[in-house]
Amino acid sequence: MEISAKNNRLKKILEDETLCIRRYGSEMSQKIHMRLAELRAAESLATFWPPNSGPERCHELKGNRAGTFSIDLKHPYRLLFIADSETSPSASANEPERWANITAIQVTGIEDTHG
Repeated sequence: MEISAKNNRLKKILEDETLCIRRYGSEMSQKIHMRLAELRAAESLATFWPPNSGPERCHELKGNRAGTFSIDLKHPYRLLFIADSETSPSASANEPERWANITAIQVTGIEDTHG
């Protein structure tokens, strides 16, 4: 899967391990890079569809964050991303089909979505 970041600042943090450690700490940085590697290795987001999702607990958010996906990092933080606009699935597709059509994502942030 292709991964991009919503802005240059986030892109630098995700790509530069030293910056990532400085911003989030060593343990969190490891988890971020592990999740990004798992996402890159997947053919599509279907690999993480909730019945298949292991410890990552990937899911789509609801309410005012509908269309944003969340994947666990170190509690309470989540890696947030959206489907790349070029591969964004149609709203009429069923859930597994929608997830299978997502082959590129854009990371939008790392935050606690419950706080």
